[in-house]
Amino acid sequence: MLNATLPTINATTLDGIDREFYADSFIRRWDSENTRATYRDDLKVFFGWCDGHGLDVFAAHRTHLEIFVRYLAEERGNAISTIHHRMATLRQFYELALDDDLVRKNPCRLVKLPRIQIDNTRAKSLTAREFDRLVDVAAASTPTDYALTLVMGICGLRVSAACSLDVETSTVVEQAHRVFLFTQKGGQVTTVPQPPMVIQAVDRAIDGRTTGPLLRRRDGSRMTRSSAARVVKRLAKKAGINRSISPHTLRHTFCEASLNANVPLEIVAKSMGHKDSSTTYRHYSRRGLPSNMHSSYVVAGKMLVPSF
Repeated sequence: MLNATLPTINATTLDGIDREFYADSFIRRWDSENTRATYRDDLKVFFGWCDGHGLDVFAAHRTHLEIFVRYLAEERGNAISTIHHRMATLRQFYELALDDDLVRKNPCRLVKLPRIQIDNTRAKSLTAREFDRLVDVAAASTPTDYALTLVMGICGLRVSAACSLDVETSTVVEQAHRVFLFTQKGGQVTTVPQPPMVIQAVDRAIDGRTTGPLLRRRDGSRMTRSSAARVVKRLAKKAGINRSISPHTLRHTFCEASLNANVPLEIVAKSMGHKDSSTTYRHYSRRGLPSNMHSSYVVAGKMLVPSF
């Protein structure tokens, strides 16, 4: 453990508050079970740390939270991105507690966090040739494997959204387009159009059914995130892709292929379901701005510069 003595800081809290009940009410503000599970884990780690130091959660000070950050990094070995996520959860938790007069101020507000270093050299997506090989292997495998590969690699769905699709929500027609209908991250219901090759793959996976999950495991049950990960790893190995990939690699491939094809960043962000296009560029474009998209070409075309 860190050899740090936690300072005693007086705080006015609501007497008799049930911490676990309050935490549960906080978690239930989100509809997604995946989000709830993540936030529940974040609070569990923090509450356990507080209990280990005899610290009242509602009496925590900024200095306590900064020691907690060091604990996450040095003792739990959490990645910087994980630390940022856990602290974002606590920031929201304390913001709600502040509104409910359980704390005098949000102790997370000015906590110094480690800087996230973006590695733009590590390949997070597949090359065009790698994706082609993966698609060929998936097509020769099972209709479900093929549909999963195209739903994520061609349409860019998150793995949780892909696994949630039913036959009924995969055959919706909207304004002359066949679309997927699903609830995306954040709880918003959205649609994504299906190109012809995706329609064919989806219809093969449906195989005449009128109900049930689109993507099924061998026993007929709904495919899960973990089973989807196993499918992608198996297909990648057979396709000769000798590095670790996951379902998210397919979504990453969709995004980078879109950017490299000169699709405007704002359109790519909307296609990915991102609220802010900076998220798309920061996390998904590892090569930076493609040379043929650089504004120097636009400027050069507008200027009258003599040639020699």
